[in-house]
Amino acid sequence: MHKRVMDTGPAETSPETSVEDLMLAVEQLVRHVRRSATAGGLSTAASSALGRLGREGPQRLTELARAENATQPNMTQLVTRMERAGLVRRVADRTDGRGVLVEVTELGEEVFRERRAERAEALGQLVGAMSEPERQAVRVALPALARAIQECS
Repeated sequence: MHKRVMDTGPAETSPETSVEDLMLAVEQLVRHVRRSATAGGLSTAASSALGRLGREGPQRLTELARAENATQPNMTQLVTRMERAGLVRRVADRTDGRGVLVEVTELGEEVFRERRAERAEALGQLVGAMSEPERQAVRVALPALARAIQECS
């Protein structure tokens, strides 16, 4: 059904193969976990923007577009759709009266929490289907990868 992650046969000793296998596993994991989050019926772009606002707090539209690797016109359209859905609102920037910030509403926070719970459940099911050595490896590897990402950012 599925290949064991912790196979240690001789064919898996090549660094190129293991890096390639790791990349494919990460891509599959991300796709699986993303697909599992259905609350709010959000697109990937909307989910990502809502998640960023939920984690990092209110942001200017230009900052949000840059952080999400989107053009400002596309982010404006996305924020407008999310605003119509009641997930975000635009508010005056208290530090600059001319500026506008995008912030998550209570409904947006609820959808953000529901989506995070759905993703956590999906990941939990995957981890639960692993052997104990595989679970231990994941508990060590994923936090290590997260630290490496933060150090590179």
